[in-house]
Amino acid sequence: MATSPPLATGPGTPLQVTGNLGRVRQVVRLGHPVLRQRAEEVPAVRFGTRKLRDLAFDLVRTMHAASGVGLAAPQIAVPWRVFAYYVPADYGEEIPPRVLVNPVLTPLGTEQQEDWEGCLSVPGLRGLVPRFTQLAVEAYSVDGERVTFHAAGFHARVLQHEQDHLDGIVFLERMRSLQSLAFEAEWEQYASGKQP
Repeated sequence: MATSPPLATGPGTPLQVTGNLGRVRQVVRLGHPVLRQRAEEVPAVRFGTRKLRDLAFDLVRTMHAASGVGLAAPQIAVPWRVFAYYVPADYGEEIPPRVLVNPVLTPLGTEQQEDWEGCLSVPGLRGLVPRFTQLAVEAYSVDGERVTFHAAGFHARVLQHEQDHLDGIVFLERMRSLQSLAFEAEWEQYASGKQP
């Protein structure tokens, strides 16, 4: 029997998950109605419950199994305002897997940057998406502790992408032009900046 790691590293810290806890869930694809609905706030009575913890572990395990850097609860057909994410070290700021509940993102300034995005619920496609470069984040841990921090660059991009899923929005709707939309194989060959 495995022992669960602590669900928070201190007051106001989002859930940080390590190990193989949780189960791999099916990621729903574009066309499933849950992806077009605004997810429901997690009620205070759910904080600290096994149901919310299990959801958090399932999100992280499924995200890793699908080779993603983020996954929102609606993407596994759970209409709650919860998402998991992490930032790999090769983006300059390594952030281990985290889970945020009822997040609120506030842009810090008006600067946006366009960069490539893909989505586990829109498999096989990539496109250029503008996102705010800096954010203030307010959320809750799975135990109901308030979490606040600032995010910039790729970290801010991932958060905005996952937050959109909580509002029934997919990255295609954020694109300024569909001209950059590409299948992943063609993106790797022609647009990623990598030489064949």
